[in-house]
Amino acid sequence: MELFGVARFERFFRAAAGLDVDKDDLRRFDDFVNDKIYDLLLRGQANAKANGRDVIEPQDLPITKGLQESIHAFKAIDQELSLEAILEQLTRRPPLDVTYSDEAQAQLPLVAGGLGVALARTFPILQRDLVNPQTEHWDRAVQIFDLLL
Repeated sequence: MELFGVARFERFFRAAAGLDVDKDDLRRFDDFVNDKIYDLLLRGQANAKANGRDVIEPQDLPITKGLQESIHAFKAIDQELSLEAILEQLTRRPPLDVTYSDEAQAQLPLVAGGLGVALARTFPILQRDLVNPQTEHWDRAVQIFDLLL
């Protein structure tokens, strides 16, 4: 990720949860987002197939109320930071047995941003007054998301 993008993500984590992150954290964030997007797309594939389609539509993605609220929070933060285009480039689309509709593809950067907000806001829940998440915090946060998504 270019330096300009790194600075935006640092500001994003500060805006979302008052966290200071570094390049290692951004690599972890990239892995986290892509793993969770993959998990959501797997469920989306199952939903599309259950409805007799070979195309994932936005309604096939299992977006919970909490994730939807985080997506809205991301949109507010993104108005200032303009991260959606960077997330578009970072968000990998794994090859599945179905294709993605244009609408579903367009939604993925917003979902990635919502996941980022939810993740950032998880750290202070794990440890009150946390400012600089360490590996152990990342591991615990990812374990929580693995249970839920």
